[in-house]
Amino acid sequence: MENAAAPVERTCEHTGQPKMSNASLYITPSLSIPMSELSVQFARSGGKGGQHVNKVETKAELYFNIAASPSLNDQTRTRLLKKLASRVDSEGVLKITAQEHRSQYRNREEATKKLVQMLQTALKTETPRRATKPTKNSKEKRIEEKKQHSTRKLARRKPMSEE
Repeated sequence: MENAAAPVERTCEHTGQPKMSNASLYITPSLSIPMSELSVQFARSGGKGGQHVNKVETKAELYFNIAASPSLNDQTRTRLLKKLASRVDSEGVLKITAQEHRSQYRNREEATKKLVQMLQTALKTETPRRATKPTKNSKEKRIEEKKQHSTRKLARRKPMSEE
């Protein structure tokens, strides 16, 4: 039994914590991110909860290294780094926290959902605005409103004295 391979312990280079399982997150039909590229760390959560909140680490901090992710092509990577620039640190790591729930599991799920939603929003391409001409009726209506406004203002003036 000497040939049996020992299980490889994979840890995140950013946090030192064990990486998540091998399932994948499906972001778009052409992009999925293996859970092994994400790392989760837990911390004490603030807010309500009494004694429970003071002794249990339920806040989930999810880390995704956009800059070093092998599942992203260069175009996708640069788009994500540009769109999420305010949320990414100097090393290209995106940090998402969730502390809405009182359990680690639910907070981890919530952070994962936030990540998927954030990446989908950042990767959505905006359709360029098509320039349109105003219609003849709208032009006439605008000019008529301008005339009414002008007469309303003229009516507010003091009458001219005829001397």
